[in-house]
Amino acid sequence: MELRHLHYFRVVAEELNLTRAAERLHMSQPPLSRQISQLEEEVGASLFERNPRGVSLTAPGQFFYEHTLQILEKIDSTVTATRRIARSKRELFGIGFVPSAFYGQLPLLVRGLRQKDNVELMLAELTTIQQVQALKAGRIDIGFGRLQIDDPEVVQEVLYEEPMMAALPENHALEGTRPTLTELARKPLIVFPATPRPSLADMVLGLFHRRGLKIEVAQETNELQTALGLVVAGLGFTLVPEQVSRLKRQGIVYVYLADSSITSPVLCSRRKGEAPSATMQDTNEILRVLMENRRAERYAKGSRE
Repeated sequence: MELRHLHYFRVVAEELNLTRAAERLHMSQPPLSRQISQLEEEVGASLFERNPRGVSLTAPGQFFYEHTLQILEKIDSTVTATRRIARSKRELFGIGFVPSAFYGQLPLLVRGLRQKDNVELMLAELTTIQQVQALKAGRIDIGFGRLQIDDPEVVQEVLYEEPMMAALPENHALEGTRPTLTELARKPLIVFPATPRPSLADMVLGLFHRRGLKIEVAQETNELQTALGLVVAGLGFTLVPEQVSRLKRQGIVYVYLADSSITSPVLCSRRKGEAPSATMQDTNEILRVLMENRRAERYAKGSRE
């Protein structure tokens, strides 16, 4: 399947008439009909119903049309952004991140880098493993995740250890307490992300398994927001890093665990042995200041015990 097939399909879907579509595409009708037939053969579904007055989209055709629009719009925006970067001669700097790391210092880092006139940021939501792969392929320049990955081409730095908290529905029996894992194991657990693995989900499940605790998994979901929504719905609880508690959501309460040693690391991943660019140097300096501020704020709060 080629890009032109999608373009042809979109025009026919908009005109619902092969003659008008061919005129719009500045081609004759027979070649256009052949291209559409080839596309249908490759997709394995009839995309149009042919009738004397023209054509109409089938149910698969309507589905294919909606997704074709998204693909073509994404391509158009990518081409436009590429041209803008080429004209401005700005450096493209890619940042990968896991969603649970985006409620703390990471937005402040992004804000600081956006103030640089010579940088075009590209943000990508990726698991830690995907970040390592993207770093090695050159698709991103730095990643923020939670899993230790042993790879000779990537170096990881632990920025800080973050306490884990239980997200509970309002008026839960454990609200206002510091529950133990034994107490939580009696309740159904909502796990995220479901895929790809390994991920934060395996770290959470491992907390119970290493203590010989059996835990009922009520639901697995890929999205943090969905997991929190399921908590509100009363399907169970979920364990989240502390910074997620900054996300004030109606119907949810967050409680610290009895065992304050249960933490999740926030890791920064970079390519190993690569001389830092000017933007990477700026990134490292912003991170240094943010980590100093975080430590100062933590100590200023005093103990959580």
